[in-house]
Amino acid sequence: MHHMHSKHNKGKVSYLESPERRKEFSPEQLLNRIPLKETDSILDFGAGTGYFSIPAAKKIKGNVYALDIDAAMLEIIKEKALEEQLTNIVPVEGSMEALPLPDGSIDVIIASLVLHEIQPLAPLLQQMKNVLKKEGYLICLELGPKGKSEKAPRITLEKMEREMQEAGFQITEKFFPAESLYMLVAQKTD
Repeated sequence: MHHMHSKHNKGKVSYLESPERRKEFSPEQLLNRIPLKETDSILDFGAGTGYFSIPAAKKIKGNVYALDIDAAMLEIIKEKALEEQLTNIVPVEGSMEALPLPDGSIDVIIASLVLHEIQPLAPLLQQMKNVLKKEGYLICLELGPKGKSEKAPRITLEKMEREMQEAGFQITEKFFPAESLYMLVAQKTD
């Protein structure tokens, strides 16, 4: 079981919600680059404050499963969903294991700024692959390492690609939406 205790939640929330971040790349912009269908169901893995869950729920008629181990984050998402009158957001507290979904039931998984916290990554990617439909997509958004002095655990684009390919994903697209930020679109191949 992986538990990420975020002592620095306040900072994380303000970064996630910051207008600068929205200027750099809006969640809508990134969602437009994902092959989404109206009927899709999405898993927002490590949903945080709903940066992706909320706009994604507006784009599709299927469910958006907002998965986070932090109940406080899910409360924020619930409030936003109420405000926006979105009924297709399903908050799930816990890790991947807590997901009440059968294999092959999700079209798209979004993992934004969360995979670098998980070691080892392979078992999680395997679980993600299982829950995805046959040609489902895993969207990964990460900050690459800036320099040698980086204290935060970061994953290079190359390492992330390798991990995904080893897990049975094929990288279909790469974007660099902002400085030191990369986005991979990976499709389940088998």
